[in-house]
Amino acid sequence: MYPYADDETVRLETLKDLLLRIQDMQNVLAQTEGFLTQVLHRAASILHPWKVSVRKMKHIYQILNLCSVRERCLIGEVWCPVADLPVLQGALGRASAHSGGGGESFCHRIPCSVSPPTLIRTNKFTSGFQGIVDSYGVASYQEVNPALYTIITFPFLFAVMFGDIGHGLLMSLFALWLVLGEENPKLKNSENEIFSMCFGGRYLVLLMGLLSVYTGFVYNECFSRATVIFPSGWNVEAMARDKNWTREFLSTSTPAPLDPNITDVFTAVYPFGIDPIWSLASNRLTFLNSFKMKMSIILGVCHMAFGVCLSIFNYIHFNQKYRILVVSIPELLFLLSLFGYLIFMIFYKWFAVDVRQVQTAPSLLIHFINMFLFTKNDTNKDLYQGQQIVQMVLVVVAILCVPVLLLGDPICLYIQHHRRKNSHWHEDGERNALLAGDNEQTIGNLEQEKEKGDDDCEEVPSNLSFNSVGRQLENRRIS
Repeated sequence: MYPYADDETVRLETLKDLLLRIQDMQNVLAQTEGFLTQVLHRAASILHPWKVSVRKMKHIYQILNLCSVRERCLIGEVWCPVADLPVLQGALGRASAHSGGGGESFCHRIPCSVSPPTLIRTNKFTSGFQGIVDSYGVASYQEVNPALYTIITFPFLFAVMFGDIGHGLLMSLFALWLVLGEENPKLKNSENEIFSMCFGGRYLVLLMGLLSVYTGFVYNECFSRATVIFPSGWNVEAMARDKNWTREFLSTSTPAPLDPNITDVFTAVYPFGIDPIWSLASNRLTFLNSFKMKMSIILGVCHMAFGVCLSIFNYIHFNQKYRILVVSIPELLFLLSLFGYLIFMIFYKWFAVDVRQVQTAPSLLIHFINMFLFTKNDTNKDLYQGQQIVQMVLVVVAILCVPVLLLGDPICLYIQHHRRKNSHWHEDGERNALLAGDNEQTIGNLEQEKEKGDDDCEEVPSNLSFNSVGRQLENRRIS
């Protein structure tokens, strides 16, 4: 608030003084803003190096906290791949030379009975598939890594369910865009969680799209519409001539069936995939659902049997061959006795039942249900002679596999534990005899066992991919 003078000259001088003060304040604010802008620009230029330095210091101190202090040295035990030991030795040598200290950093291998952690080297192509496998569980050290086979099996099983040319092309183009732009920082550093997940699995999505295109050709579906790549193997004109169909009859009547038993109605099998004429049939869904269900059963059972076979290699490698008898073989018998037999019936019906017998063809579903009920349906004919006996034997084999799967492995583990416990009791008895000094032969045996044990402890298997590494670092101040 300023007094309002009566004299005009005084008012003008007061106004001029206020304008000067405003101008001075604006100049000060502008200079302050410019100075702050310069400071922020300088800070922005060195912000990233600061962040890197802080992260390095944080990780360094985090590692130092894990080490044990021995006088002027830091000692830490770490796991290191054997292939990376020269790299580790070189890094320690460069660090010692760069520090200029009197001590030298070194590492040596320590024999260890603890199972090493699992290290699976991946690249940008295999990392997505390995992530899928790890989400179910990480394989133990030296186990068979199923991610190698998942590269094909996972996207192919997806394509079996997806199966459309058009949708598969859209998915492939999207994945191809991600693959070609994988070095783009905007795509690589996206903060969108869903997009980041798709970007990490871009090669997986690409294979899913390409295989979906392939199965789409098998199903002959493009955006849920049939495509005519090759001429159809069905001849409608031959059926019309045989039944004397007219245009008026076809336009006013219900859909007329095509009978393949009539000459020249069914001329040839479609070269690849499903004949496009099925898209016009009234029983299209019945036929396609039956085909897809049977194909899914065949692929699924083969997939599960392959997984059981992989476990056999693990049991052989870890010298657990008893598990082949109590786990792997019963699993295969149970799987193949039921679902393997179902696959056999699917193929047998495809080859044995002719189109002339389609009206009286037996139902596989009813056969499979009667197989478990030990019953026979007179209206549903057997596929082959002696089918009932074979089915009963297979069901009995599957039932006998259940207690073996439930009790076999625990009983074997209990027996092994009991044997180890008895061996410990035997060693304790010999140790007590040694302390009492009553048996010189026992002393000699224990010395021999000790020498043998020492030799075993010093031996480091050459085929191991990991070894415990003891690392000694000079304790220096970090500035």
